[in-house]
Amino acid sequence: MNIADLRKSYEKAELSETASHADPLQQFDQWLNEAIQGEVPEPNAMTLATVGSDLRPSTRVVLIKGFDARGIVWYTNYNSQKGRELAGNPYAALQFHWVEMERVVRIEGLVEKVSDEESDEYFKSRPLDSRIGAWASPQSEVIDSRTVLVTNAAKYGAQFLLHPPRPPHWGGYRLKPDTWQFWQGRKSRLHDRLRYTLQADGGWLRERLAP
Repeated sequence: MNIADLRKSYEKAELSETASHADPLQQFDQWLNEAIQGEVPEPNAMTLATVGSDLRPSTRVVLIKGFDARGIVWYTNYNSQKGRELAGNPYAALQFHWVEMERVVRIEGLVEKVSDEESDEYFKSRPLDSRIGAWASPQSEVIDSRTVLVTNAAKYGAQFLLHPPRPPHWGGYRLKPDTWQFWQGRKSRLHDRLRYTLQADGGWLRERLAP
């Protein structure tokens, strides 16, 4: 089959100015809950885009771990490629793609680390294997083989037993949105696309974009 011939007609829902929330956080909360209730595979998975010092963008999938008026939170290794890139350029973009619901959410903004207290609290809630894994994996570094990871996991497991502390190189990031986009697939490629832009007074300007 020629991949250029793969097409889909989007007809499940619509997104209008009158039926959407004036606050993008409320709109996101509604769509995320609908994705969870609709049993979309991994509704909490989001693509994170960062830009390195060489101006080359890179993406990877991470998991949202919380959100509120302050922003969108995820956790990772600060020494990873994304951590290094955020240290040099703290602006990033996130994207959720809920295929089964024919929806996409794009979020852009400034990224900052969450507090040590927030990182500690979340780290303690993780399964033991995940906590050991945070110590065992030198994320984004070249390693000789998987044996390195297995050996490191055994080493730190024996060292910390049931109570591994949070590694100093591991913690949370929070993206503070200044732009949101909500995309709802529609028939004939005439999709619905609403953009919310943060204003100087803290309010949001909602505008329809051509698809």
